[in-house]
Amino acid sequence: MKKLFSFLKPYRLLITLALFLMIVELGVELLQPLFIAKIIDDGILQKDLSVVIKWGSIMVGLSIFSFLGGIVNSFTASHVSQSFGHDVRKSLFGKIQAFSFANLNNIPTSSLITRMTNDVTQLQNTVFMGLRIMARAPLIVLGGAIMAITVNLKLSLVLVISIPILVFFLGWVMKRAAKLFKLVQKKLDNVNSVMRENLIGMRLIKAFLRKEHEIKRFDEANDELKRKTVTSLRLIETTMPVLMLVMNLAILVILWLGSEFIATGDIQVGEVVAIVNYATRIAASLSVFSWLIMVISRAKASAERVTEIFETPIDLDEGKMESQSGAVKAGSIEFQDVSFRYPGSGTPVLKNLSFTVEAGESLAIIGATGSGKTSLFQLIPRLYEVESGSIFIDSQYVKNIPLDSLRKRIGYVPQEALLFSGSIKNNIAWGKEDATLEELMTAAAHAQVHETVMKLPKQYETQLGQKGVNLSGGQKQRLSIARALVRRPKILLLDDSTSALDLKTESKLLNALKSYTCTTLIITQKISTAMEADKILLLENGEMLAEGKHEVLIKTSTLYRKIVHSQFGEEGISLESKNISR
Repeated sequence: MKKLFSFLKPYRLLITLALFLMIVELGVELLQPLFIAKIIDDGILQKDLSVVIKWGSIMVGLSIFSFLGGIVNSFTASHVSQSFGHDVRKSLFGKIQAFSFANLNNIPTSSLITRMTNDVTQLQNTVFMGLRIMARAPLIVLGGAIMAITVNLKLSLVLVISIPILVFFLGWVMKRAAKLFKLVQKKLDNVNSVMRENLIGMRLIKAFLRKEHEIKRFDEANDELKRKTVTSLRLIETTMPVLMLVMNLAILVILWLGSEFIATGDIQVGEVVAIVNYATRIAASLSVFSWLIMVISRAKASAERVTEIFETPIDLDEGKMESQSGAVKAGSIEFQDVSFRYPGSGTPVLKNLSFTVEAGESLAIIGATGSGKTSLFQLIPRLYEVESGSIFIDSQYVKNIPLDSLRKRIGYVPQEALLFSGSIKNNIAWGKEDATLEELMTAAAHAQVHETVMKLPKQYETQLGQKGVNLSGGQKQRLSIARALVRRPKILLLDDSTSALDLKTESKLLNALKSYTCTTLIITQKISTAMEADKILLLENGEMLAEGKHEVLIKTSTLYRKIVHSQFGEEGISLESKNISR
């Protein structure tokens, strides 16, 4: 919570002004019953019109002043709350950008979206209400009770007894409501999660005729959100009848006792009217409490969820300050007994993996699905941290290389080609923001996509839909490769990035890559692609089964021979054996 309050510090003067103006409004409201008592006792009962005009004019003047103060207060509260929401969202987004993959695994994407939108909006509205009207209700209750006591202590004892009982009741409701609204926000996360998955996978849903299933799944999540919300609101709504019952009984007691005191001459009519007026205002303020409890309870739940993001430790060491020695230069890679498992998983993905790739070499990594190929890639730019063992780049321990320096010199093409809304030019320039058009076109040409782009009506200015929906799978893959190549990386990681390319296009791409002075690691299922590499790494269940050139592995590795057989048949193996024997 301290972190959230820190976002209000820059607006201390405006907050002070808003609170001062609110107190001015409150003061005018609390003084009015006294003026009414004066008008009744000294003016109406005494038949003195001058007193009525005098105090009536004062009341009108103060009301106009209070009205103007309310306008300024509302404007100031709006400015502070909107600025607060802006700053919190900005800081939240920055913190999420700094998260490691392990952090992102712990908090679902749908929950992060809800926290940055709905939860921040709840806090923003609470700040506005707090500066505008929220503090008025408790202050009117407290101030009204004090003013009533100053008018007549005996008659005000009714309020002194009833108010603490109601405050205790409201405290209990607020504590319980906060827990319920925290569950409501979690159910909202679930609804957002289902919606997000549905929208992303819409084509697949239609292809497999899963519309009814998805509608049912959404209805279940939506119904659960409705049930939790209704339960929470029912608790809040019960406060109103209880508050009004107690306060109306208190007002009846005040009227009954007031009539007795007037008959005995212990109190004047105006004083009874003033105390009843205060009791009525207190009752009206307490009726707002049911709404305030809902706002505060939701804000408390949202504050805990937002604070959780801010307090989440990022499990990545940024590395030392960048120096001449703390940078990737040539791009050699060495794994020493590296083991890794995903957070929360009991099964290791990689086990005691050791290998070396010299600068400028190419390494093909092959293996069955789930053998740990992609996991290996993600450890090099430190998207995840190793569990044990060490990784060295250019003979430097990877944790001693600043993250920015490390990742700036890596070109990473993920297994799923991900493009962003915007032009083709902007998507390729993601790899290097200051790249010239010539550099972008060169990278696109090497990625074998330049000719395709030039055939489009607007060429490099062609706008792409979300995730590149208006492109084919092969076109998206080649644009992703161009994005990595434009930065002229020292280490190029291709995660099965040529799977959608035909053999001719893939061959041209691999030949183009030879012109780059970088260390290339490529995950592939194609033996024809692996054969082009300087070395091949064969993985199975996270362990290295074999390492070497194609000619060596076909003689020494049974599994490798099976893979070759599955793609080329027995004739391919026989031909390879003859070539090796020569």
